[in-house]
Amino acid sequence: MKAGDLLIVGRQASVQFTRPIRFRVIRQLDWITYDGWIWLDGYQLDARGDALAQRSIFVMKAGLRSAPAPVASAVGRSRRDR
Repeated sequence: MKAGDLLIVGRQASVQFTRPIRFRVIRQLDWITYDGWIWLDGYQLDARGDALAQRSIFVMKAGLRSAPAPVASAVGRSRRDR
């Protein structure tokens, strides 16, 4: 994982995520852990891609999925740009 990666973190990554979250990676921590598991620092995102909370999460790397970039809304754009 590298800074800026956008992920979907769900039950496949850890049982703590009963509902999947969108997560933008700040960094992967180099802490010693179980084989196949990693600690990530990053931001939990809402549907628009705005940060809700900064978090450190402990997840199974194989259970992480790449997320598509959030779709920009029409709010704040001029009529000409729509």
